[in-house]
Amino acid sequence: MVEAVQDAGVVVTGAGGGIGAALARRFAADGARVVVNDLDGEKAEAVAAEIGGIAVPGDASAIVGEARDALGGTVDVYCANAGVAFEDGVPGAPLDEKSWAVSWDVNVMAHVRAAHVLLPDWLERGRGRFVSTVSAAGLLTMIGAPSYSVTKHGALAFAEWLSLTYGHRGVKVHAICPQGVRTDMLAATGSAGDLVLHPTAIEPEAVADALFQGIEEDRFLVLPHPEVAEYYRARATGPDRWLAGMNHIQQKWEATR
Repeated sequence: MVEAVQDAGVVVTGAGGGIGAALARRFAADGARVVVNDLDGEKAEAVAAEIGGIAVPGDASAIVGEARDALGGTVDVYCANAGVAFEDGVPGAPLDEKSWAVSWDVNVMAHVRAAHVLLPDWLERGRGRFVSTVSAAGLLTMIGAPSYSVTKHGALAFAEWLSLTYGHRGVKVHAICPQGVRTDMLAATGSAGDLVLHPTAIEPEAVADALFQGIEEDRFLVLPHPEVAEYYRARATGPDRWLAGMNHIQQKWEATR
C-alpha cells in the first residue's frame, strides 16, 4: 500500500482498458477513490463497477469539472492517460493533417486543459499529483508514427514544465515512458510495432507497478522498461550514432512492407 494514494481522489482518463484500466485498478486496490473516464461509456462503466469506482465517460479534455464533483470537490491525483496513435509515416503516403490535429489535441492539449483546471486548487492546497502516460516515444521516437512521436515529446515537455514550475509548491509530476505494452493500441501499430515493440512488450499491470514504485520513490521519470534509460542516454550523448541506428531499423521496416 502506498500511503500517498490512500483515500485520494483519483481521475484516470482512457481507463476503459489497457494501461488506464490497470492504473484505475491499482489505485482502487490501494484505497483511492477512482473516477474512471473513457470515450466508450460501456467500458468506463464496466471498469468502475469492477473496482467500486465512478464512471465519468466522455472526452478527456472536458470531464475534469464533472470528475471533481463526483469526488466531492477535490482531485488529488490526475492521470492523463488517454492517447491516440496513428501509423502515419508510411513511405510515400500523403500527409494526413487530421491525424496530426487529433494527436496534438489528445496527446498534448488534453493535458494542458486538465492542468489549467486543476492547478488553482492544487496550488491553494499546496499539493496535487499529475501523472502523464507519455511512452518511450516521448524520450526516443517511433518509426512509422511521426504524429505520435512528436506529440509524445510534447507531452513529456509539458510534464517537465509542470514539475520545474510547481514542484516547490507541492505539485508532484510523474511521466510514465514504457515501450511496448500489450494493449489494443499496441495491436494497432502494425508491422512497425511487430518489429520494434512486440519482442519486449509487457502487461499493463507492470506499468501500474512501475508508477507506484515511482510514487514511493518520488521520481519524475517512470521507466517500466529500464533499458529505455540507456537508449535515452545514447540518444543524448551520441545523437548521430543513435539516429544511424534508428535509420537502420527504419530500413528493416521498409523491407517488410
